[in-house]
Amino acid sequence: MKTAMILFGGQSSEHDVSRVSAKNVVENIDRTKYNLVIVGITKAGQWRLFEGETEQIESETWLDASRKIETSAGSPREFVSTFAKACGHEKVDVVFPVMHGINSEDGTIQGLLELCEIPYVGPGVLGSAMSMDKEISKLVFANEGIPQGKFFRVSRDKIAPSEIARKVRDEFGFPCFVKPANAGSSVGVGKARDEAELAKVLAEAARFDSKILVEQFIDGREIECAVLGNEDPKASPLGEIIPGNDFYDFEAKYVSNTSVGEIPAKIPQEVAKQIQEYAISAFKALQCSGLSRVDFFLERTTGEVFINEINTIPGFTSISMYPMMWQEAGLSYKDLITELLELAISRFEGAKRSIG
Repeated sequence: MKTAMILFGGQSSEHDVSRVSAKNVVENIDRTKYNLVIVGITKAGQWRLFEGETEQIESETWLDASRKIETSAGSPREFVSTFAKACGHEKVDVVFPVMHGINSEDGTIQGLLELCEIPYVGPGVLGSAMSMDKEISKLVFANEGIPQGKFFRVSRDKIAPSEIARKVRDEFGFPCFVKPANAGSSVGVGKARDEAELAKVLAEAARFDSKILVEQFIDGREIECAVLGNEDPKASPLGEIIPGNDFYDFEAKYVSNTSVGEIPAKIPQEVAKQIQEYAISAFKALQCSGLSRVDFFLERTTGEVFINEINTIPGFTSISMYPMMWQEAGLSYKDLITELLELAISRFEGAKRSIG
């Protein structure tokens, strides 16, 4: 039987969301196929072997049910293997980094796992890094001819609200959205209706990244598509998010419980097919593998489709759309996890390169 390591937490603003996602993955992994090694990474970056009850993972008490593993590892692979050996297993066969945000799904953890020569769920270093950086991914979308809203980039050390407000008026007008270029779960995202609000949301976004995007507001329905696979990815039935707040911000996603996900989304079949095709195009163009959730806007008055962003390690909480969209397609949560682990191993075997 293979041994899978579940990684959660991390040095990210989405640390807490990661723990909730990881709890659900642990509860749904097929224990007849995989032994489990569960490792949490603290906000300070310390790796700890989790040995508690599954429910504790989403609670701050997870630290009390974990321990630091002493290691004199001579390589990254040996370091990871010490956690498996502490659980009575010889090695780790595959890793599922159930981690969101910077230092997690931006290519950093992926780079470490590449050095470990261990298969892992999700895209490789380049695909993860390009997808995480919203400016870079938008440039790729443009190159692929996928429709999207207008935007421009702002540097944290050059924030001048009056000048940025003038550029907003010139290029697309208020209201507009402001977001960190490298973040997820709508952390640091704000809507500005005028110059005064723009100054506030710019300051908030700057807390999370040195690169900030200012985007055109699109009055659209929020449509999501789950993609699964490696070289021949498939798109799920679509889902629609009906936000409980003015927009689908962090509070609407994880705090207020007022947002609603509708699967399948009630949209014309030809529009659904177009969105699925765009989702697969975005997935391939960004060199993704394993999984991604691709988010779109469906403009309310014109019916035009605009891509918003891609998420390479989407949420796996009880309200997360990615697993629910695949459940709508007939793929159970447990079978989805198994498929992701098998895709990781398959990609690893197919990507081996000689260094001789």
